[in-house]
Amino acid sequence: MGNTSLALGVDDTHQVATRKAMARLLPLLCLIYFMSYVDRTNVSLAKAHLAADLGIGAAAYGLGAGIFFLGYALLEVPSNLLAHRIGPRPWIARIAVTWGALSAAMMFVQGTTSFYVLRVLLGIAEAGLFPALMYMVTLWFAPKDRAVAVGWIYTAPALGLLVGNPLGGALMQLDGLGGLRGWQWMFVLEGLPTILVGVLLYFKLPERPRDARWLSPAEAAALERRAVLEADPHSHLSSQDWTAAIRRPSTVLMGLIYFLNQVAFVGLVFFTPAMIQQMKDTTPFQVGLMSSSVGLGFLLGVLVLPRIHRRVKSDFVFLGVLMAGLLASAWAFIATGSQGVQMALFVATAFFAGGVLPSYWAIAMKRLQGIQAAAGLAFINTIGLLGGFVGPYLFGMAESATGRSAAGFSVVMGAAALGLLLVPLLAKASRGDQPAAQAGGGAAPVVGPAS
Repeated sequence: MGNTSLALGVDDTHQVATRKAMARLLPLLCLIYFMSYVDRTNVSLAKAHLAADLGIGAAAYGLGAGIFFLGYALLEVPSNLLAHRIGPRPWIARIAVTWGALSAAMMFVQGTTSFYVLRVLLGIAEAGLFPALMYMVTLWFAPKDRAVAVGWIYTAPALGLLVGNPLGGALMQLDGLGGLRGWQWMFVLEGLPTILVGVLLYFKLPERPRDARWLSPAEAAALERRAVLEADPHSHLSSQDWTAAIRRPSTVLMGLIYFLNQVAFVGLVFFTPAMIQQMKDTTPFQVGLMSSSVGLGFLLGVLVLPRIHRRVKSDFVFLGVLMAGLLASAWAFIATGSQGVQMALFVATAFFAGGVLPSYWAIAMKRLQGIQAAAGLAFINTIGLLGGFVGPYLFGMAESATGRSAAGFSVVMGAAALGLLLVPLLAKASRGDQPAAQAGGGAAPVVGPAS
């Protein structure tokens, strides 16, 4: 009886501590991810103006938009290993300051070469941010709470599109002020605040529960015990330890499905303003406002789908259903000629393509922890980010070939169909994985048993 009471007391302490972490830690993680999405996607609003002012055509724009992800992808694993060694707080702050400066420097673009160079440097500067955020989730939250935590983090990029597009469109209307073009004002006024956010995080972001002043010692201990931390957070980085995670077939397949998702979703994000501009004769602010439909669908997806996922027994049936939904929404967009229906389908496509993202990471984190989580999550993100390069490039090629930005929805259809074919292979490969150890008497898995 005494042991039962003690267990209940520990569970109550952990629940209270988890609620505090959700309320105090997640807003800081969301803030930096919000800024990253605003700064990496605001170029989509400048597409037509870069073509008119600097002669950067659709194919060149698509390459420049996507090339951001090359430097980002290639440095994901080493960046996150450094975050593991140095600590997430100073590393995330460093990332924010350097990418904010480079985002503001986009105002100096003079042509295709400088456009490509600054986009590559921006990707290099931001490399490691997202897996570092996911690594922090593994340090703070029990497996059963991670899907919801990641879902809240994903509200940040959704809001980045929902709020950032109208804001960027409004800043574009400063055209001519001080002798600068509207797109130059947008880049500088959205880049400089990121530097300030990076400084704020350096002083305010606690790395681990034990560092948080707003947690009692008992609450911090409960969080760390359930999160299954390594005994020494700065232990030697053995290659045998971290390479085991990236050699797993399930890790590779997860990365490939994420790659296809990013081909579809990143292409959609970077080309939605151009599609809307071709549909309607609108001002930059109106384009930004209507482009936020993608952000609305994304936001609805990350708020609704993780909560459904927690009640579904099979991770992989759930992934398959969402892939089928993405395929159906892309087909419907191509099939209809109604602009009103197409606006609704922007929302639906983003709902499936963006809303599935927390589930990818929740499934991956179920079997990764410690140094393997740092390396494995970064490796999955590396493969996915290559899709972020390929997607805009394919969208740009489709527009160049047809003269219509909306032709990119054929790319969404192809990526969704291939992803749907890979889900059964992922289910089969995952059956041989050993779930990550769970402390505290067996915390529940993130989203239910793998099928």
